Amino acid sequence: MESDVDATMLACVAFSCPNLQSLEISMADGAANRMAGDELTRFVSEKRSLSVLKLDGCGNLSFLNISSSSLSTLWLSDLSSLSKSVINCPNLNELSLGFTQQNNDSTDLISLMDGLGRTCSNLRNLHISSVHLSNDVVFALESANLRGLCMLSLILGSKITDAAVASIVRSHASLDLLDLSGSSITDNGLGMICKAFPCTLTRLLLALCPNITSCGIQVATAQLPLLQLMDCGKSLCVSSQPEAERSYFGEIFGGIKFCSKLPIQRKQQPNYQKLIIKHANLKKLSLWGCSALDALYVNCPELSDLNLNSCTNLHPERLLLQCPSLKDVHASGCRDMLIGAIRNQVLNEFTSIEPRVPCKRLADGSKRVQVPHFMLEQQFEEKWGGGSKRSQCTVHLS
Repeated sequence: MESDVDATMLACVAFSCPNLQSLEISMADGAANRMAGDELTRFVSEKRSLSVLKLDGCGNLSFLNISSSSLSTLWLSDLSSLSKSVINCPNLNELSLGFTQQNNDSTDLISLMDGLGRTCSNLRNLHISSVHLSNDVVFALESANLRGLCMLSLILGSKITDAAVASIVRSHASLDLLDLSGSSITDNGLGMICKAFPCTLTRLLLALCPNITSCGIQVATAQLPLLQLMDCGKSLCVSSQPEAERSYFGEIFGGIKFCSKLPIQRKQQPNYQKLIIKHANLKKLSLWGCSALDALYVNCPELSDLNLNSCTNLHPERLLLQCPSLKDVHASGCRDMLIGAIRNQVLNEFTSIEPRVPCKRLADGSKRVQVPHFMLEQQFEEKWGGGSKRSQCTVHLS
């Protein structure tokens, strides 16, 4: 929509489409969604055949009260400060709620999560985006007892820690996708995920998780054999901020306070990390913005998409890509030498496996003669299937 959305437009849609099954409204820049909570409630209750509802710009919904026996997919974005959150949809399969990144958002996420177990018991895919996500919210989700969840996405929750991971592991036995991007989980939490979902997890997204390391990522790829997508963007980062000055108060004995001497502030050396990933099924790997990465070895025969955007400290001589199925490599913001190394490795796939001994012994073993060039070509074609071509990979720089 390039114009504002309001109750009048919603009424026109309701009148014109009596058997409406799906409605999706996305807002262009400059347009506003002025739909109120009671207007949306009335619309959903009247549309008995509506199964899919996706709305952008829901900032004017002061409350959420949606009741429908036909609704299976509900996406609402840009929510803020909901005074009431009721979603009574027994056949709801997928729920996505995106909240604005404002500290004054007063939505009670704990009550919202707790209510889902009673009113949306068949939920399989759940996505919540909010800076107010916390361990308590995840604990409420555990109490909701949504055992059928296959996809769980809780993003931007910097207060989510390993305790929340333990709760997720207890609550759900067969997750296919887990997204905890923006959380504060550590390698220990990553280990719990690996032990809980080795036979089901195919997509793991841990972007913007500053407390995980390359070691944890390597363990995850080694212990999750079905993994097809992994996103660790902006998680392995070099801190540009100097170490914060700490206060030393010491202990108090007999009214005398002994304070330890403040240490001399020294510039911290960047803690660079190396990453080795060897996986048989991985198809997409995202390491965008991983500025702490200085060495990378990827051996993934099925990998088709690799994102190295803004890996500013990755050394060209410490990069090795053994991924014959690569179709797209993203290298925006990388140094020219690294881009050259990437191009050399992905666009010259068979350079390193051509025959290295262009000579042949005579029958009596007494003399060596140069092998004719046409024989080298014949041997190469026999070994690699005759019609083998160089990789059709594209290196994206924007």
